[in-house]
Amino acid sequence: MLALSRKKNESIIINNNVELTVLEVKGDQIRLGITAPKEIPIYRKEIYIQIQNENKEATDVTEIEALKKLL
Repeated sequence: MLALSRKKNESIIINNNVELTVLEVKGDQIRLGITAPKEIPIYRKEIYIQIQNENKEATDVTEIEALKKLL
């Protein structure tokens, strides 16, 4: 993991086309602005994990149903 220090209105660039900007620091919360191409999906980590889990469950059910049909 790379750890960087940034102040308000300072940015970092990722892969030449994603920019993260610190918009506000208030107590233990930080507001980030993200500028990226529309084809790059951006999720909060907890939402990303939820999507991955739901996709896995959907795949598991689909495989079971497909196997039942074969029998």
